Order: sequence, then C-alpha cells, then structure tokens
Amino acid sequence: MDEKITIESIKQLKNSRKITMLTAYDYPMAQAMDKAGIDIILIGDSLANVVLGLESTKDITMEEMLYHAKAVCRAVKRSLVVADMPFEAYQKDDADAVKNALRFINEAGCHAVKIEWFDRAPDVIKRVIDAGIPVMGHIGLTPQTADKLNGFKVQGKDACAAKELTKEATLLELMGVFSIVLECVPDRVAEIITKKIRVPTIGIGAGPFCDGQVLVTHDMLGFFDRHIPKFVKKYAHLTDVMVQAFQEYAKDVLEGRFPDKEHSYGMNADELKKLQEEN
Repeated sequence: MDEKITIESIKQLKNSRKITMLTAYDYPMAQAMDKAGIDIILIGDSLANVVLGLESTKDITMEEMLYHAKAVCRAVKRSLVVADMPFEAYQKDDADAVKNALRFINEAGCHAVKIEWFDRAPDVIKRVIDAGIPVMGHIGLTPQTADKLNGFKVQGKDACAAKELTKEATLLELMGVFSIVLECVPDRVAEIITKKIRVPTIGIGAGPFCDGQVLVTHDMLGFFDRHIPKFVKKYAHLTDVMVQAFQEYAKDVLEGRFPDKEHSYGMNADELKKLQEEN
C-alpha cells in the first residue's frame, strides 16, 4: 500500500488486479484518498459542476483547474495524479495543447493529463506525448463535446457505433496513451475494447469488465440531491449529515449553548481582577 504508483505500475496492473480511481479537487479530499490507497486521483473537470456550480465542464478555465490541481498535488504522497485538460486548453486552439499540458506537470506537479476524444484528438494526443507528457485517453460519452453526441447518452449502443469506439481505442493505444477512460458504454462493448487493447481501461458507467473504475467523488459521497446517473453507487449521504450538523450548530448558537466554557478561553483570575478594577 505504501509503494508509489507510477505510469508503468498502472500499465502493469492490466490482467493483474482492478485499478481504483476517484476525483479530488482539494487538499483534504486528496489526502484522504491517498491514505485510503486509491491508485489514481483525477482532478476532473467535473470540478466545474460539483464545486464551482457551473452548468458545463466547457466553462472551467485553465487557471481554475491549475489552482485546484496544485492543492491536490500538495496532499498526495502515493497515488498517481492525473489532471483533466479543460476544453479551452486544447479544443479552442489545439496549438496550445502542449503548453497547457506542461503547466499541469511543471506548475501543479501532476503526473499525467487526461484528454477527451474529439475530431482532432489523435493529433493533439500524439503531440502531447511526444513532448514527454503521459496521457490518459477518454472515449464514449465525452462531456466537453456532449452537444455533438445528442446530449448525455450512452454511446456505442449499436454495432456500428461500437466498432467506431473500438477503432478510437485502438488508435489512442497506437498514439501511446497509458490508459483509456470508457464513459457510458454498454458493458459488453467495454469488455471487447478491454480485451482488444494492451493498455488498461477505466470504466465509468461501462460495466464490470474494465480494468478499473472511476466515479465523481461528490456523486458517490451523496453531496447532491440532483439527478445522479444510473452507474453511480452512493457510498455515503454526506449532504444529510452536513445539513443536520448545520442545523444543530444554528440551534446551539440561537439558544446560547455554544460556545460554552469548554469551547472558550479563560483568563488568570488576578489579571481579570486588575482589568475589572480599571474598567
């Protein structure tokens, strides 16, 4: 559990054991995951939705992603840290892709970046990898370009579409990615892709046959009352816990129970007497 996770050790886990991956956006969350033994910590562009309250992952900026990436990297001692390349970092002008990827490595301290599939993805990914930056690919449902996929829907549901996903995965492997996220893909399609390629697949809504699994942490911890995708298993309901704690705090303050003597600082009796005599 104490051994440092590397790009190479992740690749070696294929056909060995399942890979664990979760999203983190701040120091305490990343520290907890690192201590828990999570293999890969992703600074996901889901930060846009679950932390910053933005409507789309396309709206988050490089500077916002870097700010949170730095916080995560400060906390991590063992896990592999991967940063999502935000939309503006490589899809607005793919000429900026290498420069922006390098910022995640050199400024924030990440170990790799994740790049979603889009029409120029192979070329962009090759350039980033040629610059010495490890890349995790991402195919299937790609939230940054969901508007071109008819919304947030399962991808690869018919044989033709499934074959296209397999081609994309094969091409990304050829480009040199060290792993590929499969999002919202039928489980048997994910199984075919996983068996076909030599690099690990990480599933999110892609069934049990992938080499690993990832979830958005705020979803699996129950931070929201919003619609949660079918593939999310809630391991806690922290919003309920927080609301109850906030209500108890407010009640204690309103009724004068907090702060009490236990949670207040005292003063030397003689010094207090001097102060009272002067006032």
